[in-house]
Amino acid sequence: MNVYTAETTIHTSRRREIINISDILQQHVAKSKIRNGIALLFLPHATAALVANEDEPLIRKDYLNMLDKLAPENQRYEHNRIDNNADSHILSLILKQFYIFPIVNGEVVKGTWQDPMLLELDGPRARRLVIVIMGE
Repeated sequence: MNVYTAETTIHTSRRREIINISDILQQHVAKSKIRNGIALLFLPHATAALVANEDEPLIRKDYLNMLDKLAPENQRYEHNRIDNNADSHILSLILKQFYIFPIVNGEVVKGTWQDPMLLELDGPRARRLVIVIMGE
């Protein structure tokens, strides 16, 4: 089995933002030369998340609206006495910081409406994305 590891930085520009990372993932799959296996994406951050879903402008607004309803920014969270981002930590807690995709014949396997995306919850920031690709 071969293992390819890379790290890239994604710069965000807003407090809450959605960034499609499909091209980044596919570029690293090609660079790895691994034809069949898995790709693990990991964000070493407590106020960002990874999802795989439809990347369409109106549903992006719906995602952001839903996040605002789940954990509104301007609430009296205890953590805000230390750092004004408790809502971002709460959202990250119910989402996740990793995703695994199969690789078959050198292509990332995903559904038609299933793009990997970074959810920035406390930006703007520079977010590290760790990519580990394993297989043959």
